[in-house]
Amino acid sequence: MTTLLTNARLIDPEAGTDTLGALLIEDGVIARIFDTPDGVPDKSPTLRRRDADGRCLAPGIVDLGVKIGEPGERHKESFRSAGLAAAAGGVTTIIARPDTNPAIDTPETLEFVTRRAAEACPVRIRHMAALTKGREGREMTEIGFLLDAGAIAFTDCDHVVTNTKVLSRALTYAKSLGALVMGHPQEPGLSGGAATTSGKFASLRGLPGVSPMAERIGFDRDMGMVEMTGVKYHFDQITTARALPPLERAKNNGFDVTAGTSIHHLTLNEFDVGDYRTFFKVKPPLRSEDDRLAVVEAVASGLIDIISSMHTPQDEESKRLPFEDAASGAVALETFLPAAMRLYHAGHLSLPQLFRAMALNPARRLDLPQGRLAEGAPADLVLFDPDAPFVLDRFTLNSKSKNTPFDGQRMEGKVLATWVAGVQVFGAE
Repeated sequence: MTTLLTNARLIDPEAGTDTLGALLIEDGVIARIFDTPDGVPDKSPTLRRRDADGRCLAPGIVDLGVKIGEPGERHKESFRSAGLAAAAGGVTTIIARPDTNPAIDTPETLEFVTRRAAEACPVRIRHMAALTKGREGREMTEIGFLLDAGAIAFTDCDHVVTNTKVLSRALTYAKSLGALVMGHPQEPGLSGGAATTSGKFASLRGLPGVSPMAERIGFDRDMGMVEMTGVKYHFDQITTARALPPLERAKNNGFDVTAGTSIHHLTLNEFDVGDYRTFFKVKPPLRSEDDRLAVVEAVASGLIDIISSMHTPQDEESKRLPFEDAASGAVALETFLPAAMRLYHAGHLSLPQLFRAMALNPARRLDLPQGRLAEGAPADLVLFDPDAPFVLDRFTLNSKSKNTPFDGQRMEGKVLATWVAGVQVFGAE
């Protein structure tokens, strides 16, 4: 069936525009974009018209860095529950992390999760593979075979490879194959055991902290390795102002590096931890307000390329512990877009800027055709109302785990419909 979406605010991150128009979906792709709200008359009996009523239509979110519990932790999140949460949140492509149990470090494991995802998930899923076996930092994985099996990038996630000789070999091999490597810029010795960012607030709360310099030191070490090997590299989370000047220098010097940050670090700060709510314990820990604003500005300027949910489901047992002992992480697939609307309503980022960082840039970095609102692009789309208010109830989320820091908070921005390859996979009641 051909679908014509009329009277829509078309959010085009590539052109940087927000205009009223119409869009035609045909055979799973965007067939035409019209600069008039009504599009064109069409007598085809298979044409389905839908009035967007002035709501926003944007390319579906490409979420880089989602943890799914299969294999090993299916009670926390399955491909089915993650896919439903993604569709309800306007995420049309999930880039899944390899920090599973066991890790995705062999072609056989990668083929298993790829098959399971295709069977159970209503949105697109691509998988990253581990950079070293078991994410233990001792021996690199079979990068070539994993690429052949469909790995889209390589990362040990928050397990920083401390053996620089092993890391240099892995990066050199990845460079020879044109593979993208994603790293976590933290100095593990300093950040080990930390629950908050160090400072007066952490001291008053009696919580172990980590200096923001741990991120800067980790960044500098990784950039040295990038300079030595020439590998394509993505820093998964830049969360402090101290890491921004060296990132800018690296880009100006022509290195093939990009950087991301999480929606939680853009919308929350260290004071949100105030009453020891473990749903606010994430990795790296929430930063100061000055750091938050600096990172928001870096996204606006394009210095930080990508915003991700860093969706990390944790069960009740691992969160209902003293703050220092509780597991890090928060679910975010379904709250990603409403949280991003806080930046829009605060005047920090326009809608095209947000979708540049949430859809276009991650798709470009991974050489995917998604993330664009252009003729011939895949019809992976999200229709949403940026102004619709609601109070978030974590028990209504589709994720199996409910560990969201936004529970009970007033938010704006509701997803009304989501399409993947022209097929509607979510529709609000």
